[in-house]
Amino acid sequence: MTDDDVDALGERLLTAGLGMTQMLSIHIGDRLGWYRALADGVPRTSAQLADATSTDERYAREWLEQQAVFGLLEATDAASRDAATRTFRLPPAAAEVLTDEHSLSYLAPFARSLTAAALRMPDLLDAYRSGGGVGWAAYGEDMREAQADMNRPWFESRLADALRSVPELKASLERPGARIAEIGFGGGHASIALALGFPDASIEGFDVDEASVTLARRNAANAGVDDRIDFHLANGSDLAGTFDVVFAFECVHDMPQPVPVLAAARAALAPGGVMIVVDEAVADEFSAPGNETEQLMYGFSLLVCLPDGRSHTPSEATGTVMRRSTLESYAARAWFASVDVLPVEGFAAFRFYALRP
Repeated sequence: MTDDDVDALGERLLTAGLGMTQMLSIHIGDRLGWYRALADGVPRTSAQLADATSTDERYAREWLEQQAVFGLLEATDAASRDAATRTFRLPPAAAEVLTDEHSLSYLAPFARSLTAAALRMPDLLDAYRSGGGVGWAAYGEDMREAQADMNRPWFESRLADALRSVPELKASLERPGARIAEIGFGGGHASIALALGFPDASIEGFDVDEASVTLARRNAANAGVDDRIDFHLANGSDLAGTFDVVFAFECVHDMPQPVPVLAAARAALAPGGVMIVVDEAVADEFSAPGNETEQLMYGFSLLVCLPDGRSHTPSEATGTVMRRSTLESYAARAWFASVDVLPVEGFAAFRFYALRP
């Protein structure tokens, strides 16, 4: 190893540390409503921002200056020596990324999820020592809402069209009286998108997290589709009914026992029915170093998904990086005949799998 190698690694870790600092500061601005108060692009002083958000002026001033130093805010009169009168504005691009809940570029929830995971670090260290886990509910409201908010723009703007692009799914979902199930619905945004995109279908959701059920029901009511969606507090392995399509969005890798859930889904499929598993678009094989998708998914696996999966015993301990061969193994054990990757591309970092009996 040369001095250049040491310097390069040091620079890399310094950049990572700056990124962590920035994400934590984004969480502060997101949770305190500071970004939303600045979203109109009007320059404001720290006192004006604090007054508009019922927060402390001195903390608001420090945050505004920090955000400007990082380049997220513009200091409209940076040369002013009077910090109290200095004004700051949020540029349009930053406003979209940090406040527009319907934009595909919305990333404030990313900071929220990382912060929620960091707060569980003592529990994570205990789990790493003992072989135990940290359950989803332990990560709290920030993590629950962040997960739902990150996926919402993709579901509401792209999901129905993505499914219609597959003739088999288009026919099944547009059939009058079609019955759809979603396992592990979280905030319910996928089910809501299905209800809006396929108005002749009825939908039932199954999730084991009580707070998520409450959140999903509220979201469905706000979207005006609660009359066509029934969200149940139930394990996916207790799936009841007969369905044309069963969906599992970004949750199979979290399940301690995915095989019984997949088997229940297979048993619940109507003749000609199909199960669609939407999960992370990781590489088929491990390699190192990996690309940014692999790095991100391993990060989530260390901090959230693997500890969640291991919070129950027994557990397959899948983790976020569920490669295709792993899903194929689970599907075969659940007596599915085939697993195919559907031709849906450019949908966040997801891959769409079709499991057929």
